Formats: sequence, structure tokens, C-alpha cells
Amino acid sequence: MERSNLTVTKFILLGFTTDPVMQLVLFVVFLGVYSVTLLGNNILIKLICNDARLHTPMYFFIGNLSFLDLWYSSVYTPKILVICISEDKSISFAGCVAQSFFSAGLGSSECYLLAAMAYDRYVAIANPLLYAQAMPRRLCVCLVVFSYTGGFLSAIILTSNTFTLDFCSDNFIDDFFCDIPPLVKLACDVRDSYQCVLYFLLAFNVIAPTLLILASYLFIIAVILRIHSTQGRLKAFSTCSSHLVSVTLYYGSILYIYSRPSSSYSLVGDKMVSIFYTVLFPILRNKDVKEALKKLFRLAQSGA
Repeated sequence: MERSNLTVTKFILLGFTTDPVMQLVLFVVFLGVYSVTLLGNNILIKLICNDARLHTPMYFFIGNLSFLDLWYSSVYTPKILVICISEDKSISFAGCVAQSFFSAGLGSSECYLLAAMAYDRYVAIANPLLYAQAMPRRLCVCLVVFSYTGGFLSAIILTSNTFTLDFCSDNFIDDFFCDIPPLVKLACDVRDSYQCVLYFLLAFNVIAPTLLILASYLFIIAVILRIHSTQGRLKAFSTCSSHLVSVTLYYGSILYIYSRPSSSYSLVGDKMVSIFYTVLFPILRNKDVKEALKKLFRLAQSGA
């Protein structure tokens, strides 16, 4: 591909299909998914904020995770809806930078937050009687602040390095948002130093939290095995099962896309995985809304 002498001012998002009927179907599907995501996470956040009985470390982290999901899905879905029903598939260069920045920042923050939640689950299972003292409000706030700080510092590094690449004359992004792999595909050449930056950020944002989560769950398993009753083991495991599923699906998707060299990016396959963890994954976690409602109902019955 030849270098272009023109400055890239906008990109064209190819989306999923050019079939008008399929675009309309996708618009309805994504609108429904986005509406449920907004409604479910808003309900959960309101429940946690308004009911003092849910002011526990576990629900504090779940509330912050719901807030991240609201913001995360809003980075992508409105633009997806536009390109599904509009003939204008373009996104400005500045808009692409902003979308990539918030995508990287929120995604990295979620990685750190999931690691903090794994530690919280370990403390809750290992020291249930001292849970409140071991996880004070100040520590919970610090862990959330660290998650956001680390995530958005990584986003600054990644975005600044990506958008200083030399883009060639082809400005068509074979995806539904400005993700890193399709952007790298448009670069005239990718320096080894850029690939090193990607691996560095992957190590700090994904590999390190994954190791912390694995360590937490190894300790959790050791604690559960020491519980004598089967009912007690099942109850202990149920408190962290949904988090474990979330971690497996989310980290697995990210590692699949970003852990490979840029030369081996498969845009078609990556597009399907991306739509899972950016748009569909937040709605899968709405199980927490049901759990919060069930807990409120049980608390209301016990207080009656």
C-alpha cells in the first residue's frame, strides 16, 4: 500500500453489512440490547445508592461496574445505531481518537476493577465475620480510583502512540468502531516499538490483573475446600460464580484480540468478538440486577 500525501481527516466505518434489510434488523437488535443495558444498570445503581442495606463493599464494586458498563456501551452503541440506518458511515478523525481513548480507558479500568472484585470475594469468603473491617470504605474507594487512574493513563499511552502512526490513503475501517486492530491495518508501517507498547500495556492491564484474579481464586478454592458442609461450600461458591464467569468471558475476549501480532489480525473474526465484549457483554451481567432485587426482597421480608 502506498503512502498518502493527504492528511486523514475522517474514517469510514464499514460496519457489518451493506444489506438495507439486515441493517434495519441489526438496528432493532442493538437498540433493544442498549435499552435493556441502560435500564438494568440504572436500576441497579439506583438500588445500591438508595438502600442503606446494600452499602456493602460487594455492592459498591458492582455499582461501579454497572457505571462502567453504562459508559462503555455508550461509547459504541449510539454510533453503531447511526451507521445502521444512515448512509453516512463516516467518523471524524477527532471522533475516532475520542472513541479509541474512552474504549481503551474504560476497558482497562474494568480489568483492574474485576481484579479488585476478586480480592473482595476472597476476603468475604475467608473472613466473613471481619469482612467489614477488612474492606473498609476508604480501601474500596482507593481501589476504584486506582482502577480508573490506571485505565485512563494506559489509554493516553495507547491513543497517543496509535494516532501518531502514518495512515495510508485507504481510510476504510472494517469494523463498527475505531478499534486498535483495524486502525493498525491502515498504517503504512508499524514500528517494532509500537508493538512493544501494545505488549507492555497488555501485560499491565490484562496479564497482571489476571494473575491477581487467579491467585485470589486459588485462595478462595482452598478456603471452600476447608468448609465441611456441602451447603456451605455451595453458598460460598455462589457468591463469586457470576464474577468468575464475567472474568473468563471478558479477559478471554480481550486476550484473543490484542495478544496477537498486528500481522495476524483477522478483522472478520475480531469484529464478532468485539461486538460481544463491547455491546452484548454488559447485558449478560444484568444478572446482578436480579440478585440485588432478590436480596432486597429477602431483606424486606426479614425486616417485616
